[in-house]
Amino acid sequence: MLSLTGKNVVVIGGSRGVGRRIVEAGIRNGAHVLAVARQEAPLRQLAQEVPGTEVLSLDATDQGAPSKVFDVVRPDALVLCAGAFPPAAPLHQQSWQEFAVNWETDVKIAFHFCKAALSRPLPAGASIVLISSGAALAGSPNSGGYAGAKHTQLFIGNYSQKESDRLGLGLRFMALAPRMMPDTELGTHAVAGYSRYLGISEADFIRSMAAPPTSTDVATGVIELLTNPEQSKGKVFIVSGKGLEAMP
Repeated sequence: MLSLTGKNVVVIGGSRGVGRRIVEAGIRNGAHVLAVARQEAPLRQLAQEVPGTEVLSLDATDQGAPSKVFDVVRPDALVLCAGAFPPAAPLHQQSWQEFAVNWETDVKIAFHFCKAALSRPLPAGASIVLISSGAALAGSPNSGGYAGAKHTQLFIGNYSQKESDRLGLGLRFMALAPRMMPDTELGTHAVAGYSRYLGISEADFIRSMAAPPTSTDVATGVIELLTNPEQSKGKVFIVSGKGLEAMP
């Protein structure tokens, strides 16, 4: 196992939810952590509440965002966790703008940062972790293009690993596909949307879920992958309340 002590870890979308838990876990494991997010106020609060965290405010969907981040710190580990809230309505009740919101955020961020990791490139041995979603594997009929966008993130990670191997860059790309997390803002949004869609209470919907993970479970999984990179190189992992499960 590798140690994260003294390593540079960058978390895109690190100010709240799963991203914040990953920041906290990185600090606990001795890493130098840079949390990147769009809004300055949550970042300032994070820096106050998690001593040692560095912060950077920018729009990660901008084409120039990776250069701005990598000019601040050259990461040994890059975690892509940012994304937009999807709609919570069936297909025929959405506009195209609502349907496409995760393509214009989640996919665009993955594209820009993975491209930059290969082009700059990041140092040999660096790990890039994409936080996708269990919806990428199971679908999500009440959230527009969300499932397709999250599956495309998996393709981007896979393509990036192939390019790193082809070019001899020595980078390690991996992805997590967490099942719905009721303890996050996104999870609360999804639970409310699906309970309405199915005509059941939110409590009943949550009870129907099999071993849902928490945001802490996902952060623990990220640290596990970063400290065992050779075992996780190029792979996709489902995250449930039972831990990590590698996709065949």
